[in-house]
Amino acid sequence: MPSKIVLEVNNLTKVFDGGFSFRKMKRNEPTLAVYKVSFKIHEGEIVGLLGPNGAGKTTTIQMLLGTTAETAGTIKYFGKNVKKNRPELMQQVNYSSAYAKLPWLTVFENLMVFAKLYQVEKPEERIEMLLSEFGMSEYKHKIANALSAGQLTRVLLAKAFINFPRILLLDEPTASLDPDIADSVRKFLLKQQQKYGVAMLFTSHNMAEVAEVCDRVIFLRKGKIVAEDTPDGLAKTVKNCTLRLWVGDGLKRLKAFAQGRGYPVKVSGREAEVVIKEDEVAAFLNKLARHNIKYSKISIDKPTLEDYFIAQSGRENES
Repeated sequence: MPSKIVLEVNNLTKVFDGGFSFRKMKRNEPTLAVYKVSFKIHEGEIVGLLGPNGAGKTTTIQMLLGTTAETAGTIKYFGKNVKKNRPELMQQVNYSSAYAKLPWLTVFENLMVFAKLYQVEKPEERIEMLLSEFGMSEYKHKIANALSAGQLTRVLLAKAFINFPRILLLDEPTASLDPDIADSVRKFLLKQQQKYGVAMLFTSHNMAEVAEVCDRVIFLRKGKIVAEDTPDGLAKTVKNCTLRLWVGDGLKRLKAFAQGRGYPVKVSGREAEVVIKEDEVAAFLNKLARHNIKYSKISIDKPTLEDYFIAQSGRENES
Protein backbone atom coordinates (compact mmCIF):
# COMPACT_ATOMS: atom_id res chain seq x y z
CA MET A 1 0.00 0.00 0.00
CA PRO A 2 1.25 3.53 -0.76
CA SER A 3 2.40 5.49 2.28
CA LYS A 4 0.34 8.35 3.63
CA ILE A 5 0.91 11.92 2.51
CA VAL A 6 2.12 13.92 5.52
CA LEU A 7 2.70 17.25 3.75
CA GLU A 8 0.99 18.58 0.64
CA VAL A 9 1.84 21.99 -0.81
CA ASN A 10 -0.11 23.48 -3.73
CA ASN A 11 0.83 26.62 -5.67
CA LEU A 12 2.61 28.15 -2.68
CA THR A 13 3.50 31.76 -3.47
CA LYS A 14 5.11 34.57 -1.48
CA VAL A 15 5.44 38.18 -2.56
CA PHE A 16 7.17 40.59 -0.18
CA ASP A 17 5.97 44.17 -0.21
CA GLY A 18 8.85 46.41 -1.19
CA GLY A 19 7.90 49.00 1.43
CA PHE A 20 8.45 52.73 1.24
CA SER A 21 11.93 54.16 0.54
CA PHE A 22 12.40 57.54 2.19
CA ARG A 23 15.65 57.99 0.29
CA LYS A 24 13.86 57.63 -3.06
CA MET A 25 10.55 58.95 -1.69
CA LYS A 26 8.61 56.18 -3.39
CA ARG A 27 7.55 52.59 -2.81
CA ASN A 28 10.02 49.87 -3.73
CA GLU A 29 8.98 47.16 -6.17
CA PRO A 30 7.52 44.00 -4.57
CA THR A 31 9.81 40.95 -4.46
CA LEU A 32 8.58 37.58 -5.70
CA ALA A 33 10.32 35.11 -3.36
CA VAL A 34 8.39 31.89 -4.07
CA TYR A 35 6.10 31.21 -7.03
CA LYS A 36 3.56 28.41 -7.41
CA VAL A 37 5.59 25.76 -5.59
CA SER A 38 3.80 22.40 -5.34
CA PHE A 39 5.00 19.10 -3.89
CA LYS A 40 4.06 16.21 -1.60
CA ILE A 41 6.01 14.35 1.07
CA HIS A 42 5.01 10.85 2.12
CA GLU A 43 5.40 9.18 5.48
CA GLY A 44 9.02 8.10 6.01
CA GLU A 45 10.33 10.06 3.02
CA ILE A 46 13.31 12.43 3.20
CA VAL A 47 13.12 15.17 0.58
CA GLY A 48 15.93 17.61 -0.15
CA LEU A 49 15.03 21.23 -0.87
CA LEU A 50 17.97 22.65 -2.79
CA GLY A 51 18.89 25.81 -4.61
CA PRO A 52 21.43 28.63 -4.56
CA ASN A 53 21.22 31.43 -2.02
CA GLY A 54 18.08 33.47 -2.60
CA ALA A 55 16.24 30.60 -4.31
CA GLY A 56 13.39 30.68 -1.77
CA LYS A 57 14.26 27.71 0.47
CA THR A 58 14.11 29.48 3.84
CA THR A 59 11.00 31.44 2.88
CA THR A 60 9.30 28.17 1.90
CA ILE A 61 10.16 26.59 5.25
CA GLN A 62 8.93 29.67 7.14
CA MET A 63 5.60 29.40 5.34
CA LEU A 64 5.41 25.68 6.13
CA LEU A 65 5.92 26.55 9.79
CA GLY A 66 3.30 29.30 9.65
CA THR A 67 5.77 31.96 10.82
CA THR A 68 5.49 33.72 7.45
CA ALA A 69 2.10 34.10 5.80
CA GLU A 70 1.80 32.86 2.24
CA THR A 71 0.51 35.25 -0.43
CA ALA A 72 -1.31 32.43 -2.20
CA GLY A 73 -1.52 28.64 -2.20
CA THR A 74 -2.33 25.99 0.39
CA ILE A 75 -0.36 23.93 2.91
CA LYS A 76 -1.77 20.71 4.36
CA TYR A 77 -0.29 18.45 7.02
CA PHE A 78 -1.89 15.01 7.30
CA GLY A 79 -4.72 16.20 5.02
CA LYS A 80 -5.60 19.24 7.15
CA ASN A 81 -5.15 22.89 6.19
CA VAL A 82 -2.47 24.48 8.36
CA LYS A 83 -4.25 27.85 8.44
CA LYS A 84 -7.29 26.37 10.15
CA ASN A 85 -5.55 23.75 12.31
CA ARG A 86 -2.07 25.12 13.07
CA PRO A 87 -1.96 24.49 16.88
CA GLU A 88 -3.08 20.89 16.43
CA LEU A 89 -0.82 20.16 13.46
CA MET A 90 2.32 21.76 14.90
CA GLN A 91 2.18 19.23 17.75
CA GLN A 92 3.32 16.66 15.17
CA VAL A 93 5.83 18.88 13.37
CA ASN A 94 9.20 20.23 14.44
CA TYR A 95 12.01 22.32 13.03
CA SER A 96 15.74 22.77 13.36
CA SER A 97 18.13 25.30 11.86
CA ALA A 98 21.83 25.62 12.57
CA TYR A 99 21.30 29.40 12.59
CA ALA A 100 18.59 29.56 15.27
CA LYS A 101 19.09 30.80 18.82
CA LEU A 102 17.63 29.70 22.15
CA PRO A 103 16.54 31.59 25.29
CA TRP A 104 19.22 32.40 27.89
CA LEU A 105 18.59 29.18 29.82
CA THR A 106 20.60 26.03 30.35
CA VAL A 107 20.45 23.27 27.76
CA PHE A 108 18.27 21.13 30.03
CA GLU A 109 15.94 24.06 30.89
CA ASN A 110 15.48 24.92 27.21
CA LEU A 111 14.59 21.35 26.31
CA MET A 112 12.24 21.10 29.27
CA VAL A 113 10.38 24.23 28.11
CA PHE A 114 9.85 22.69 24.68
CA ALA A 115 8.92 19.31 26.18
CA LYS A 116 6.19 20.95 28.25
CA LEU A 117 4.95 23.01 25.31
CA TYR A 118 4.57 19.76 23.36
CA GLN A 119 3.11 17.96 26.39
CA VAL A 120 5.73 15.22 26.20
CA GLU A 121 5.21 12.34 28.61
CA LYS A 122 8.21 11.60 30.86
CA PRO A 123 10.07 14.70 29.62
CA GLU A 124 13.20 14.14 31.74
CA GLU A 125 13.65 10.68 30.26
CA ARG A 126 13.19 11.98 26.72
CA ILE A 127 15.65 14.84 27.26
CA GLU A 128 18.31 12.57 28.74
CA MET A 129 17.99 10.14 25.81
CA LEU A 130 18.33 12.89 23.20
CA LEU A 131 21.25 14.57 24.94
CA SER A 132 23.02 11.22 25.05
CA GLU A 133 22.20 10.54 21.37
CA PHE A 134 23.74 13.85 20.30
CA GLY A 135 26.71 13.65 22.66
CA MET A 136 25.59 16.63 24.77
CA SER A 137 24.91 15.06 28.19
CA GLU A 138 27.91 16.74 29.83
CA TYR A 139 26.67 20.17 28.72
CA LYS A 140 23.09 19.95 30.00
CA HIS A 141 23.68 22.52 32.78
CA LYS A 142 25.51 24.97 30.50
CA ILE A 143 23.80 28.12 29.16
CA ALA A 144 22.72 27.15 25.63
CA ASN A 145 23.79 30.35 23.88
CA ALA A 146 27.23 30.17 25.48
CA LEU A 147 27.96 26.92 23.65
CA SER A 148 30.01 26.66 20.47
CA ALA A 149 28.16 26.77 17.16
CA GLY A 150 28.50 23.00 16.73
CA GLN A 151 27.29 22.27 20.25
CA LEU A 152 24.30 24.58 19.84
CA THR A 153 23.44 22.87 16.56
CA ARG A 154 23.24 19.54 18.40
CA VAL A 155 20.99 21.02 21.08
CA LEU A 156 18.69 22.39 18.39
CA LEU A 157 18.53 18.95 16.79
CA ALA A 158 17.63 17.44 20.17
CA LYS A 159 14.89 20.07 20.45
CA ALA A 160 13.59 19.07 17.01
CA PHE A 161 13.03 15.48 18.14
CA ILE A 162 11.60 16.28 21.59
CA ASN A 163 7.95 15.73 20.58
CA PHE A 164 8.34 12.49 18.56
CA PRO A 165 7.53 14.43 15.36
CA ARG A 166 5.96 12.82 12.33
CA ILE A 167 7.60 15.35 10.02
CA LEU A 168 10.70 17.48 10.47
CA LEU A 169 11.73 20.64 8.66
CA LEU A 170 15.53 20.76 8.76
CA ASP A 171 17.38 23.86 7.54
CA GLU A 172 21.12 23.10 7.26
CA PRO A 173 20.95 20.65 10.20
CA THR A 174 24.63 19.68 10.14
CA ALA A 175 26.18 23.10 9.47
CA SER A 176 28.94 23.91 12.01
CA LEU A 177 29.35 20.24 12.93
CA ASP A 178 32.66 18.38 12.75
CA PRO A 179 32.62 15.62 10.10
CA ASP A 180 32.39 12.78 12.63
CA ILE A 181 29.49 14.42 14.48
CA ALA A 182 27.74 15.25 11.20
CA ASP A 183 28.06 11.60 10.20
CA SER A 184 26.49 10.43 13.47
CA VAL A 185 23.64 12.93 12.99
CA ARG A 186 22.93 11.61 9.50
CA LYS A 187 22.84 8.06 10.85
CA PHE A 188 20.42 9.17 13.57
CA LEU A 189 18.15 10.82 10.98
CA LEU A 190 18.11 7.70 8.85
CA LYS A 191 17.34 5.56 11.91
CA GLN A 192 14.36 7.79 12.76
CA GLN A 193 13.16 7.48 9.17
CA GLN A 194 13.49 3.71 9.01
CA LYS A 195 12.34 2.83 12.55
CA TYR A 196 9.58 5.37 13.11
CA GLY A 197 8.61 6.53 9.61
CA VAL A 198 9.59 10.15 10.30
CA ALA A 199 9.39 12.30 7.17
CA MET A 200 11.79 15.19 6.61
CA LEU A 201 12.24 18.22 4.38
CA PHE A 202 15.96 18.81 4.31
CA THR A 203 18.05 21.77 3.09
CA SER A 204 21.83 21.60 2.89
CA HIS A 205 24.74 22.94 0.87
CA ASN A 206 26.54 19.63 1.37
CA MET A 207 25.59 17.72 -1.77
CA ALA A 208 27.25 14.49 -0.65
CA GLU A 209 25.08 14.63 2.47
CA VAL A 210 21.93 15.21 0.43
CA ALA A 211 22.78 12.29 -1.85
CA GLU A 212 23.30 10.09 1.21
CA VAL A 213 20.08 10.81 3.10
CA CYS A 214 17.49 12.11 0.61
CA ASP A 215 15.09 9.88 -1.33
CA ARG A 216 14.13 12.72 -3.62
CA VAL A 217 15.31 16.26 -4.36
CA ILE A 218 13.38 19.40 -5.26
CA PHE A 219 15.51 22.11 -6.86
CA LEU A 220 14.47 25.75 -6.62
CA ARG A 221 15.74 28.60 -8.76
CA LYS A 222 14.44 32.14 -8.28
CA GLY A 223 11.52 30.84 -6.24
CA LYS A 224 10.34 28.24 -8.77
CA ILE A 225 10.75 24.47 -8.92
CA VAL A 226 12.99 23.74 -11.91
CA ALA A 227 13.64 20.05 -11.26
CA GLU A 228 12.45 17.16 -9.11
CA ASP A 229 14.05 13.71 -9.10
CA THR A 230 16.23 11.35 -7.10
CA PRO A 231 19.79 12.58 -6.38
CA ASP A 232 21.12 10.06 -8.92
CA GLY A 233 18.51 11.11 -11.46
CA LEU A 234 19.52 14.76 -11.27
CA ALA A 235 23.23 13.90 -11.41
CA LYS A 236 22.68 11.90 -14.60
CA THR A 237 21.30 14.97 -16.38
CA VAL A 238 24.85 16.35 -16.33
CA LYS A 239 26.44 14.87 -19.43
CA ASN A 240 30.10 15.66 -18.73
CA CYS A 241 32.38 13.43 -16.68
CA THR A 242 36.01 13.83 -15.65
CA LEU A 243 38.54 11.49 -17.26
CA ARG A 244 41.84 11.14 -15.37
CA LEU A 245 44.89 9.63 -17.06
CA TRP A 246 48.44 9.12 -15.85
CA VAL A 247 50.41 9.76 -19.03
CA GLY A 248 53.78 8.08 -19.46
CA ASP A 249 54.54 9.45 -22.93
CA GLY A 250 52.85 12.16 -24.98
CA LEU A 251 51.53 14.50 -22.28
CA LYS A 252 51.94 17.65 -24.40
CA ARG A 253 50.34 15.92 -27.39
CA LEU A 254 47.40 14.80 -25.23
CA LYS A 255 46.85 18.35 -23.97
CA ALA A 256 46.95 19.78 -27.48
CA PHE A 257 44.74 17.00 -28.80
CA ALA A 258 42.09 17.57 -26.09
CA GLN A 259 42.12 21.36 -26.44
CA GLY A 260 41.88 21.07 -30.21
CA ARG A 261 38.59 19.20 -29.78
CA GLY A 262 37.19 21.62 -27.20
CA TYR A 263 37.68 19.45 -24.11
CA PRO A 264 38.80 21.39 -21.01
CA VAL A 265 42.04 19.83 -19.75
CA LYS A 266 44.24 20.33 -16.68
CA VAL A 267 47.71 18.87 -16.20
CA SER A 268 49.37 18.22 -12.85
CA GLY A 269 52.67 16.38 -12.97
CA ARG A 270 52.06 13.39 -15.22
CA GLU A 271 48.30 13.36 -14.64
CA ALA A 272 45.88 14.83 -17.17
CA GLU A 273 42.30 15.64 -16.22
CA VAL A 274 39.91 15.95 -19.18
CA VAL A 275 36.27 17.07 -18.95
CA ILE A 276 34.35 15.15 -21.59
CA LYS A 277 30.89 13.77 -22.32
CA GLU A 278 30.59 10.25 -20.94
CA ASP A 279 29.45 8.77 -24.25
CA GLU A 280 32.56 10.21 -25.99
CA VAL A 281 35.13 8.63 -23.66
CA ALA A 282 35.64 5.42 -25.67
CA ALA A 283 36.18 7.26 -28.95
CA PHE A 284 38.57 9.70 -27.25
CA LEU A 285 40.69 6.87 -25.83
CA ASN A 286 40.83 5.15 -29.24
CA LYS A 287 42.11 8.35 -30.82
CA LEU A 288 44.79 8.69 -28.13
CA ALA A 289 45.97 5.18 -29.00
CA ARG A 290 46.15 6.09 -32.70
CA HIS A 291 48.31 9.11 -31.81
CA ASN A 292 50.62 6.81 -29.79
CA ILE A 293 49.81 8.60 -26.52
CA LYS A 294 50.51 6.09 -23.76
CA TYR A 295 48.67 6.26 -20.45
CA SER A 296 47.87 4.21 -17.36
CA LYS A 297 45.94 4.51 -14.07
CA ILE A 298 42.80 5.57 -15.86
CA SER A 299 39.72 6.64 -13.87
CA ILE A 300 36.37 8.18 -14.75
CA ASP A 301 34.56 10.42 -12.28
CA LYS A 302 30.88 10.36 -13.16
CA PRO A 303 28.68 13.44 -12.53
CA THR A 304 27.47 13.99 -8.98
CA LEU A 305 24.67 15.97 -7.40
CA GLU A 306 27.23 18.69 -6.72
CA ASP A 307 27.95 18.92 -10.45
CA TYR A 308 24.22 19.35 -11.03
CA PHE A 309 24.01 22.06 -8.36
CA ILE A 310 26.92 23.96 -9.91
CA ALA A 311 25.39 23.70 -13.38
CA GLN A 312 22.02 25.00 -12.16
CA SER A 313 23.63 27.83 -10.19
CA GLY A 314 25.54 28.81 -13.31
CA ARG A 315 22.29 29.05 -15.25
CA GLU A 316 20.90 31.41 -12.62
CA ASN A 317 23.94 33.67 -12.95
CA GLU A 318 23.52 33.73 -16.73
CA SER A 319 19.80 34.59 -16.61
